Amino acid sequence: MKAWSTGDSDSGGDEWEQEIRLTEQAIQAINKLNPKPRFFVLCGDLIHAMPGAPWRREQTEDLQRVLRRVDNDIPLVLVSGNHDLGNAPTPESIAEFQQTWGDDYFSFWAGGVLFLVLNSQLLADASRCPALKQAQDRWLEQQLDTAGQRQCQHAVVFQHIPLFLESIDEDDDYFNLSKAVRKEMADKFLKAGIRAVFSGHYHRNAGGTYKKLDMVVSSALGCQLGKDTHGLRVVVVTAEKIIHRYYSLDELSERGIEDDLMDLVKKK
Repeated sequence: MKAWSTGDSDSGGDEWEQEIRLTEQAIQAINKLNPKPRFFVLCGDLIHAMPGAPWRREQTEDLQRVLRRVDNDIPLVLVSGNHDLGNAPTPESIAEFQQTWGDDYFSFWAGGVLFLVLNSQLLADASRCPALKQAQDRWLEQQLDTAGQRQCQHAVVFQHIPLFLESIDEDDDYFNLSKAVRKEMADKFLKAGIRAVFSGHYHRNAGGTYKKLDMVVSSALGCQLGKDTHGLRVVVVTAEKIIHRYYSLDELSERGIEDDLMDLVKKK
């Protein structure tokens, strides 16, 4: 939720109520999907107020209230972002996230697919919590070993900050991981058989491919920094491939997913 308490929304002011309405619209659309999604993932920046900033508690309470409306049969997967933890997270900010939302990194299985959720802030700047980065690194190696042994149909990563926006060789930017980190992570993922990485952070749709690894960057439910519409991405996983498509909230609310995707879902 990108929100302030006062001001003009055209110049970065009060967007709080709009963010709530958009989130409610997204949940209504998701709840109507048939068959129901295996889960609903939010790829970080659950709220806008950084740790210690005004209105953080109020934004958290509002989002929690709205998310309670997600159908009980659709699990929520919550990814930590820089606004949730801080650009340089601390043990305290990570502990707050864990107490409020749950683990900052974890894995789960759904339909024979292994999903890994990473705390990408530890990949961006762990200067204030190096021990926590080391713990995630050790855990990730174990998880990638499992994926590499081909004990799963597919393996997929969710993280807030993209490895890259378009190309593995692009310049370092606020919206991607540094070249050294992204290349190291991408090569690890490829070795383990990871097929796709899904991220947010950019507030625009983007992405590219590195060898056989797809980097998928989705825009936001709320604040848009480009020309995309408020929306979300629907992902269908079959035995052979991973297909995804970005829908505006209006499209998904009015028409649901398109017939070709629905046919794939029904064939599973």
